[in-house]
Amino acid sequence: MGRLVPAVTRALDILELFLDGDGTLSAPDIVRRLQLPRTTVHELVTTLAARKYIVPVPGQSGRYRLGVRPYQLGARYAEHLDLAAEGQQVARTVAETCDETVHVAILEDTDVIYIAKVDSTHAVRMVSAAGRRLPAHCTSVGKMLLASLPEPEVAARFPDGAELTAMTPNSITDPAALREALAAIREHGTAVESRESNPDVSCVAAPVRDRTGRVVAALSISVPMIRWSEERRAELEQLAVKGAADLSERLGHRSAA
Repeated sequence: MGRLVPAVTRALDILELFLDGDGTLSAPDIVRRLQLPRTTVHELVTTLAARKYIVPVPGQSGRYRLGVRPYQLGARYAEHLDLAAEGQQVARTVAETCDETVHVAILEDTDVIYIAKVDSTHAVRMVSAAGRRLPAHCTSVGKMLLASLPEPEVAARFPDGAELTAMTPNSITDPAALREALAAIREHGTAVESRESNPDVSCVAAPVRDRTGRVVAALSISVPMIRWSEERRAELEQLAVKGAADLSERLGHRSAA
């Protein structure tokens, strides 16, 4: 990496301050938080304002908020985002950490579609493929995605009296039982599948959010039962949450501090 330019670094530090609090700052606020000389801050604020990266807050003399320029840059970045490509990169990193199979999936009606996958290097591993479609209620990614929906929408997709497809004897087949499972997932924040889509595999999943905070995908880690335990489950849940958060950040999501 080449030498960093101090003036550019300071200007970026100022812009990043606006991500916290109520999104407004005065020059004295910036001086205090970055411990920079007042003259330096004044010059940088004047330059950023001239280039429309920050603008005065109406009715609040001396205070600034982010201007239109950062939004335009963010919108251009978002135009070139590819969920599948970004998911594949994150899945690879997660798989390298745990050496288990990692998927990223999206929801379509009552099914999930796997859009990214990285295999474990173990001889015994889950056999699947990107592009595969499975019933959402039988998978950890699917249950995670269904749990992100409003309850009336879940009820519309899985009405009372409907018989849900069973992929294994452990699959949920009753809509009421599914709603109960989804409520627990909402409370816990992650989903677990215990041999519900494959009798020899269990999985954990965490939600992936876009820049608006909407859940747009889920990331899962699949483990053959010969390597599964409650201790392992807890470790993989943490790793799935971290991987999903990393992918969310790539999609422009910023978690609450």
